[in-house]
Amino acid sequence: MAVRSGMARAAMAVVVSLFVLVLAACTSGTTSGTGIVYAWSGEPQNPLIPTDTGESTGGRVLDALFAGLVYYTADGTTENEVAESIETADGQLYTVTLEDGWTFTDGTPVTARSFVDAWNYGALSTNAQLQSSFFDPIAGYDEVAAANPTAQTMSGLSVVDDRTFTITLKQPESAFPTRLGFAAYYPLPQSAYADMAAFGQHPIGNGPYRFANEDAWQHNVRIDLEANPGYRGNRTARNEGLTFVLYSNLDTAYTDLLSNNLDVLDGVPSSALETYERDLPGRTVNQPSATIETFTIPERLPHFGGEEGRLRRQAISLAIDRQQITEQLFASTRTPARDFTSPAVEGWTPDLPGSDNLDFAPDRARALWAQADEIAPWSGAFQLAYNSDGGHQDWVDAVSNSIRNTLGIDARGAPYPTFAQLRTEVTERTIQTAFRSGWQADYPQQYGFLAQNFQTGGSSNDGGYSNPEFDRVLRASAGATDPVESQELIDRAQEILLRDLPAVPNWNRNATGGWSEYVTNVQIGWDGVPLYYLIEKN
Repeated sequence: MAVRSGMARAAMAVVVSLFVLVLAACTSGTTSGTGIVYAWSGEPQNPLIPTDTGESTGGRVLDALFAGLVYYTADGTTENEVAESIETADGQLYTVTLEDGWTFTDGTPVTARSFVDAWNYGALSTNAQLQSSFFDPIAGYDEVAAANPTAQTMSGLSVVDDRTFTITLKQPESAFPTRLGFAAYYPLPQSAYADMAAFGQHPIGNGPYRFANEDAWQHNVRIDLEANPGYRGNRTARNEGLTFVLYSNLDTAYTDLLSNNLDVLDGVPSSALETYERDLPGRTVNQPSATIETFTIPERLPHFGGEEGRLRRQAISLAIDRQQITEQLFASTRTPARDFTSPAVEGWTPDLPGSDNLDFAPDRARALWAQADEIAPWSGAFQLAYNSDGGHQDWVDAVSNSIRNTLGIDARGAPYPTFAQLRTEVTERTIQTAFRSGWQADYPQQYGFLAQNFQTGGSSNDGGYSNPEFDRVLRASAGATDPVESQELIDRAQEILLRDLPAVPNWNRNATGGWSEYVTNVQIGWDGVPLYYLIEKN
């Protein structure tokens, strides 16, 4: 697919910007005095079902609509939300007691069954939910998740009464409760199961916001939320509502921010990284976040299977000048990656064995490429797919140039118009090139970066990587009760990844962004996403 010309991009920006201006005028826009916060997003990939949403544009909407057993504060601390308590004597059997009085926005109560039924729905293979592997630690998951399930519900979940249920894990995992603030573990009302597809278009949650009306989700345009007056937790909205404006171009979003036609933007296009702090004096953020940006090269692609593929992935990684790209293209708002997690998460170290595969080492890269050619001579082009609506073209071009200049091969970007289109081909395993990937932490543990992306059958293991030794070590890390032993096993699991490189780590991204003149108290969370409920509209 050809790269869209600069003129075409500019024309699109003008059209979209004019549309947003008209939209703002029709809804009072972001003029002072309105209580609605206008925030950037992209079109979610899937209907808004918690167990079927694996990307950040849909995830941020779900986090506004739902409340889980626990939630995460700005610094990543875990606090109870719907749960009154989560107790265990052995780290394997957990008893969950819900706080009384919680309801969904349709007025029905949030009960123990609201969680248990939702989790069983998410785990059952015939429901084909993208986030099913989050339930892997629970006893009985394997029978439910099998291609031909031998059970419909997990044996490890049991409802005691309306406010109490138990969770039995396959092995003791002391860190398991910390994960329960992620969207896959949200509850569902009983009405969802009558027509889950319809529910995903107009979800009914129990969080700080709710859909504003029946037409709240105008696809590829906006999603309108209003404050939920029945919310009982600590994330009570300090604004009247939240409208996600669904942009197809990050530069357009930034232009609207400068014009106060957008209130919050948690991403700065590369064209503005040198100037955004001057453009938005006192209204910007630049802080570490629990994210990593990578690209994935599936082993099923020609020349990337077996030993040949391992050599070629290492060569490609060694051909990328991460330091130069992060300094020149991102104005040092990115940091060259040294592993598969993030410096913002406890346990990170830059010195793991194998991290030298993330160095820029042209001679080593060419030598490894030549070794791979001895197995099977290279043919074709190396293409890296990305979504044009996310501001990725510049870095993809820079990475491709670095690979091309080092290895002497045809390397280039392969643009997709939207994130949703790219992700659809990725999740359906129909994409025929390498593709942009990455991870924004679901919960504040290194384990989450590794399990979902690289464990066999992981919900976001889009490259289809499978290594039994990695799986064994990672599972052992989750079951280790000694924190030192657990960290050693996590490190060992990463050493395996640094050798195999199922994805190529690029850099860790700072949370960068800005806000309009009409909002205050804008805070960016540990995961790089704004805490929308705290934002106050002037």
